[in-house]
Amino acid sequence: MGRIFVVELEGRSYRCKFCKTHLALADDLISRLTCRCEQKVQPFVPAAVGIFSILLSFHCRRGKAYLFTNAVNTTIGTPEERVMLSGLHTVADIFCCCCGQIVGWKYESAHEKSQKYKEGKFVLERGRIVDDVDFSTEFFIDSHANMSDGEDA
Repeated sequence: MGRIFVVELEGRSYRCKFCKTHLALADDLISRLTCRCEQKVQPFVPAAVGIFSILLSFHCRRGKAYLFTNAVNTTIGTPEERVMLSGLHTVADIFCCCCGQIVGWKYESAHEKSQKYKEGKFVLERGRIVDDVDFSTEFFIDSHANMSDGEDA
C-alpha cells in the first residue's frame, strides 16, 4: 500500500472531524455554503476585494459546506456526473487520507458556462470538518480548586 505522508498546514486551518488531520487553510476559503445540494445565490464580487473573492451560498446533503481553492491530505474518488441545483457537474468525492472518511467533493468539470469557476475547487462539508478555533472548546478545564499537599494532612 505505501506510506502516508501528511501535510501539516501553517496558520488557521480546517481539519478532519474524525482524526484531526489538516485538510485546508482558512486563507483558501472561497465561500461558506448553506447546504441542500448546491448554489443558492449568484456570485457577488466586492470591487474593493477583487475578482477572486466570491461570496456564495451553497447547499449539500448533510448541512453547511465550504468551497476551497485547495485541499490537502485527501484522496479523490472516481469522477461521476451529478445533477445539482446549479446544473450538471462532474464531481469526485474526497476522503481524508488518514481515516478514510468522506469529507466532501471536488468539482472536476462544470457543463454550464456560469459554473466554470468551480472547476478544480474543493467542497468540504462543515459537519465533517473542524476549525482550529473549534479546538479551544474541546479541552476540559477543571475549575474546582484542588487541595495542595500541605492541606492533605
